[in-house]
Amino acid sequence: MGWGGSALLVFSLLQSRELRFRILNLIACVVLLAFNAAIEVWPMVGMNVVLSAINLWFIARLLREGHDAASFEVLRVRPDDAYVAHVLENHRADIRKFQPDFAGLTDSSTVCLVQKGDETAGIVVLHRDGDDAVVDLDYVSARYRDFTPGEFVWRKSTLLAQLGVRRVVTSPNMVGAYYARLGFHEEGGRFVLDVA
Repeated sequence: MGWGGSALLVFSLLQSRELRFRILNLIACVVLLAFNAAIEVWPMVGMNVVLSAINLWFIARLLREGHDAASFEVLRVRPDDAYVAHVLENHRADIRKFQPDFAGLTDSSTVCLVQKGDETAGIVVLHRDGDDAVVDLDYVSARYRDFTPGEFVWRKSTLLAQLGVRRVVTSPNMVGAYYARLGFHEEGGRFVLDVA
């Protein structure tokens, strides 16, 4: 039990996703709390009680803020912006893994950064095809994948109204697409959102 709890504690520290880290760390602390209580190592019991409480506080905060419109902001930027190029280059390998057909930006691309404070949580790239906005890229950095910040582009920002589109259509090649949870429906291997 002690070795298992310790191994899980170490494994939790390897997580890049904040919510997953906190949940695994909490489970490890509870296991180690029970183990240390059974062998009567009271200082370790006390430490694991405090660590469990800290993890619970962070988990509650993360769950509360994860879908709070005040937590994320959608910023529309120019496709030739140097920071956009930096974000795309910095996450190039990860982007290929989740959206292998992303070919890059064009002058007519609509680019939005999803920000949490001064940190970029994700990037969305669209292009117009008649009345449709076609999703060229919908990328979220590993740290924020538990929170689907793209929902702030699709549901809570004014971007789609500004573009005057009738539908949003995704690529059929996205890996791990989350769109069904946001009101998109599947149509011919793609996800489609009808814009009100």
